[in-house]
Amino acid sequence: MPTRRLFLKTGLLMGCSVAAHPLLSTATFAAAPGENRLVVIILRGAMDGLDAFQPYGDRNLPGLRRTLSLGPDHGATDLDGFFALHPGLADLLPLWRAGQMGFAPAVSTPYRDKRSHFDGQDMLEAGTGTDVEAQSRRDGWLNRLLQAIPGQDSETAYSVGLSQMRILQGPAPTASWTPRANMDLSPQGQLLLERIHHDDPVFREASAQALRIVAGLPDELRGGDPVDEHLELARFAANRLNGQTRIASFSLAGWDTHAGQAGSMRRALGRLSETILTLRDDLGPNWDRTTILAMTEFGRTAHENGSAGTDHGTGGAMLVAGGAVRGGRALGEWPGLGQGDLYDGRDLMPMRDIRAYAAWAMHAKFGIPKTTLEGAIFPGLDMGPDPKLLA
Repeated sequence: MPTRRLFLKTGLLMGCSVAAHPLLSTATFAAAPGENRLVVIILRGAMDGLDAFQPYGDRNLPGLRRTLSLGPDHGATDLDGFFALHPGLADLLPLWRAGQMGFAPAVSTPYRDKRSHFDGQDMLEAGTGTDVEAQSRRDGWLNRLLQAIPGQDSETAYSVGLSQMRILQGPAPTASWTPRANMDLSPQGQLLLERIHHDDPVFREASAQALRIVAGLPDELRGGDPVDEHLELARFAANRLNGQTRIASFSLAGWDTHAGQAGSMRRALGRLSETILTLRDDLGPNWDRTTILAMTEFGRTAHENGSAGTDHGTGGAMLVAGGAVRGGRALGEWPGLGQGDLYDGRDLMPMRDIRAYAAWAMHAKFGIPKTTLEGAIFPGLDMGPDPKLLA
């Protein structure tokens, strides 16, 4: 009988969308002393921050986007007179109003110009200052955080077929768990795969073989409904965090919006909202000690493309949530969307290193010294002024 290991070896996961593929979802956990909780959610595929948190107060926005990110007059909800919340995140409005959700609208890692999902995600999870350095070392910044916390220990391991995320790899003890992998591929996904591999006979045959294998799998091997996987991740993470676990990280896919962004973005943001609200509900009293950082490898182009989508960009957005955050506000500066304000004439200009927000959160939550954060944990980082992310 075909196995998931055989399936992964067939090459189905090749192409642009592999870095955001649902089969790569996994969760990793670690225990640490104290009562503070940290959850890092990696949004694989490059979330369009200009769409999630729409800067409708910037007069240049309408000229860049014909159908996307057009503010309160088109279904978004005003937040502060300048930014509006995408309808897909509408369920998080109570958190915003309670000061338990905020965002940083123009951030990125130091990764520039190449705009590769693989390199961008590697750099985000490695926490390094260059993509070359990210490739040369195989540990992640959350693992280096654990090495700086005295008395931390591991949880019981949970692993089903997939390795733990890069962000928690390293010598400090951690545990991993993976939900049921969904083995189905939508008709749209099959068509995309066939087009990507059409001119390569090796990948074309491998993809065709993989699709034949999946078609022949019994229902119990195809896995659960992918619509529910994010809830499974959130519930399991909350269960661990209500016990000995203090740090959890997992990924959500579906953010690579080259075409038809309006529909796919709403679905992806809806899953993110449900994930955060499930964590809140299941954490109970521990929600007040929890900080969630939702981070993506890079942003997307300021200009909407000809397929009603956006392409790989630079500056993006980070969402923060939790009972421990000082929310209800946009964090940091806004660069503007004028032609002279854009990075390389096409992307939102990053105003701050996304690692700085993570570093300040770890400084506040776990008492890690700035020198350690700017050296061992995030090599080459200048943390800059304290954004006062936590309450």
